[in-house]
Amino acid sequence: MTVTVANPLAEQVYTRLKDEIFNFRLLPGDNFTETEMAQRQGVSRTPLRDALFRLQREGYLEVGFRRGWRVCPIDFDRLDNLYDLRIVLEMASLEKLCQQQEPSAGLQSLNGTWLVAPEARLSDAVMVAELDEAFHTNLVAAAGNDEMTRVHTQVTEKIRIVRRLDFLKKNRVDATYEEHGKILQLIAKRKTTEAQILLRAHITQSKLEVRKITIWMLAEARQEQTTDPTLQAHR
Repeated sequence: MTVTVANPLAEQVYTRLKDEIFNFRLLPGDNFTETEMAQRQGVSRTPLRDALFRLQREGYLEVGFRRGWRVCPIDFDRLDNLYDLRIVLEMASLEKLCQQQEPSAGLQSLNGTWLVAPEARLSDAVMVAELDEAFHTNLVAAAGNDEMTRVHTQVTEKIRIVRRLDFLKKNRVDATYEEHGKILQLIAKRKTTEAQILLRAHITQSKLEVRKITIWMLAEARQEQTTDPTLQAHR
């Protein structure tokens, strides 16, 4: 069996480019050529192309014949549909979890993360975003349906570009701890309906928050781009 080893340089370029897209230094709709980006990243075109095609497969970039590369626009309608699918999957998972005779090891681990005193809560937005994603992913996985887990993981990857923005405000961090904790307590009491109502409201509020923040951050980034000549090369 042949094992494919990732090019370390391509991995570094991939990480840097994805960070630029996630932090709106490369804006939706921005265009660039491979030559321009290779010079900007200080690498040859081979590792750059590996990184670009990986980002294309993940849905962040698109390439056109004779027109170079383009950062994909954010499709809010598609994101809404993905959030709706996520709700369906997680609601079904909650029902299965409330029917389990004994809590799984995955649920017990989540209890240790989210059922903590306020002074023990994390405040770093990046770390909380990662924990939040893990909470919902592990919640579905704990239900024991591998196909639901697979689809949910795909949905999670597709909404990650905006989802992490939900934790830029401290009140959202606190609300996440409170709501995750209540959901876990309701599962332990096998209160399916109450858990599902809270979960739906939790995800819906997150969707609304990230949409508002994304639109605001895009507007701010575009304003900076129009006033900084060094950032206008990608337009």
